[in-house]
Amino acid sequence: MTLSEEASERLADVVELQPTKNAELQERWGLESGSEVHQYLENELGDYYFRDDNSLIRATAEAAELVDVEPGIESDPENEGVPSRVRVPELQVQIVDVLAGPDEESESVVSVLHALRDEFSVDPDAEDVRSGLQSLRRKGVVEVEYRTVPTFRLAVSRDEIDVEVAD
Repeated sequence: MTLSEEASERLADVVELQPTKNAELQERWGLESGSEVHQYLENELGDYYFRDDNSLIRATAEAAELVDVEPGIESDPENEGVPSRVRVPELQVQIVDVLAGPDEESESVVSVLHALRDEFSVDPDAEDVRSGLQSLRRKGVVEVEYRTVPTFRLAVSRDEIDVEVAD
């Protein structure tokens, strides 16, 4: 199956962002709805993606070989479940830098937002921070603890994972 230029670029996004959700691809692709994302995946990329047990979108091994993009997540075969390297947007790299470690008390989105402002002199929207935390959670880098509000901390020590800015 030969892919159009647009389909190849979008497949590269799936490879880079995996595991991902319709909403993340909707934002990246500038589509109106998650339904449009689903239709595009089914019609154009059906042979190159699948949904895992948690209904997250992942690229097939063939897809990763087809596009010249580093996968967004790499796992150490010795340490199942925990990635050894992730490639994420710059805001998510900054979140990992300021977020509480695995042995520390988890933090709210607002707490992480304030830490980002203090450490990096950036002013992201709270929703962007929440979305970044949830994306890192899906990748296995962050864990959530539900208290009065959801709170977050790293799932692994900083020295156990390489977090790089995706191009």
